[in-house]
Amino acid sequence: MKPVVWGVLSTSKIGLEQVIPAMLSSPLVELRAIASRSLPSAQAAARAAGIERAYGSYEELLADPAIEAVYNPLPNHLHVPLTLQAAAAGKHVLCEKPFALSVSEAQTVQMAASRVHIEEAFMVRHHPQWLRARELVRAGRIGTPRAVQVFFSYFNDDAANIRNQVTMGGGALYDIGCYAVLAGRYLFEAEPLRAVSLVDRDPVLGTDRTTSALLDYGAGRQVSFTVSTQSVPFQRVQVVGTKGRIELFIPFNATRNGQMRLALDEGGPLDGSGVTIETLPAADQYRLEVEAFSRRVREGVPPDASGLGDAVAQARVMDTLWQSECSGRWEPVAQD
Repeated sequence: MKPVVWGVLSTSKIGLEQVIPAMLSSPLVELRAIASRSLPSAQAAARAAGIERAYGSYEELLADPAIEAVYNPLPNHLHVPLTLQAAAAGKHVLCEKPFALSVSEAQTVQMAASRVHIEEAFMVRHHPQWLRARELVRAGRIGTPRAVQVFFSYFNDDAANIRNQVTMGGGALYDIGCYAVLAGRYLFEAEPLRAVSLVDRDPVLGTDRTTSALLDYGAGRQVSFTVSTQSVPFQRVQVVGTKGRIELFIPFNATRNGQMRLALDEGGPLDGSGVTIETLPAADQYRLEVEAFSRRVREGVPPDASGLGDAVAQARVMDTLWQSECSGRWEPVAQD
């Protein structure tokens, strides 16, 4: 397969530390350009990574006729505007999560997705531990799935950090709560019917520093989660069924090219002596993500706006949780 020629919009931390190294390691990707609003920043990043071209504006990169696809890891409030600009320039777009800050914002991109490939970048969907967890659920190894429980936290109270700026889409729910929402949708392979949230906002920053939620999927299926930007770093996912449970130990920040472990408890003793630990193949979830996107671009499959339906459905749940914060009660999740 001829490599897809990529450009990166911004010198963000996730790009420099995670996605760019993944791109550079893949034979399916030719990373040719990086852009920043500061040309010196772009040039420094390009030198460090060995990227051929550096641009001092996003528009210059999007005007480069050699670039076929772009990775958009800009601050949350710029995801949709720059994705639309890239699509208008004929570029395919892999956009970081959360794809949009509202369902209406996400829907504005659907028409553009009929012309180029556009995808929300949830790398976890490509990791072997998540694929294995869903395989076990589908195979009935834990019986009928009843509950998914997620905890995800880190500590960052720096007011200058974009994750703590309300106007840029900062806060726990947008930054990491989106993973918890995805976990339920991915493992139940369904959409929630209603949701309720409890939000604690930082009195100075205004962002939600701790958010908990309960999602009702009907038929006795529930998702509960707590996410926090001001708690000790920790993450875990539990999937509990009528006959067993699955535990993911490092579900979201899996070590690059490291082996992850998954626990399968098929109803053994409470002391855990019957738990089976599976070791999953070493993988770089970011590389798997960009390679899967590159294959779609190169295989010539026509763009399909319905493919953005997942991002729209994800945004619907997030919108509902914000509505519940305001109302203080259960809110219905809009359905297609």
